[in-house]
Amino acid sequence: MQDVAEVRALPGKGLEGDRYAERKGTYSSHHGPDREITLLEEEALEALQRDYEHVLTGAESRRNLITRGAALNHLVGRTFMVGEVKLRAIRLCDPCHYLERLTGKAVFQGLIHRGGLRAQILTEGIIRQGDELAEVED
Repeated sequence: MQDVAEVRALPGKGLEGDRYAERKGTYSSHHGPDREITLLEEEALEALQRDYEHVLTGAESRRNLITRGAALNHLVGRTFMVGEVKLRAIRLCDPCHYLERLTGKAVFQGLIHRGGLRAQILTEGIIRQGDELAEVED
């Protein structure tokens, strides 16, 4: 996992250079619209540290985008923009024990209902650090 300043979003594929876009991720055999991009609230990482005393970085979370100030759970079934890219929230991205095995951190319990969001990429474009997340009409 690495932090980048910007990344190209590719509809039907994922994020350019991402392990799942290249079908090299652990769960690549489950490819579908809900696997194109994942988001996680930075507030969830802060709550994990505050309430469970586990520090998990954005990169360790294995989610593609870390957001601030957006209630991601409320976006399921809705269309939204991240910068110039239109996305459709498909379902929650609940935590799994695989994340605990990879990080060696007991984060599963602290991320239940706060594990992020799985979304479909609807339009091609560049997502940049600092881009706004805004819900749009379908």
